[in-house]
Amino acid sequence: MSYPALFTTPGMRDFAEAVDAERQRQLEKFGDQHHPDGTGLPVYQHSANRYRDHADRAAASGVLAWRDVLLEEVHEALAEADPATLRAELVQVAAVCAAWIADLDSRGADR
Repeated sequence: MSYPALFTTPGMRDFAEAVDAERQRQLEKFGDQHHPDGTGLPVYQHSANRYRDHADRAAASGVLAWRDVLLEEVHEALAEADPATLRAELVQVAAVCAAWIADLDSRGADR
């Protein structure tokens, strides 16, 4: 049984519907996919530290950009080997994407 989703964050319904539509396109094109995570390697742990430091410096300098926030979250996800922690990091990636899209929409950017 399916229930309507109740979203409290402005713009979240549009984001979720756009992601759902993209997932449907992916499923139609590729089917249900299963791949190894490929995360948790030392190189990704190094890059996570590098992007975290860069984002911290950019924030301290007043020049933090969405690019910096997203790359920090993506590299933190890549650094994770534990599936539960990886999932939490990927949720953070999705939340940053939602926030960035909301910011674009608030500026009147084309969708």
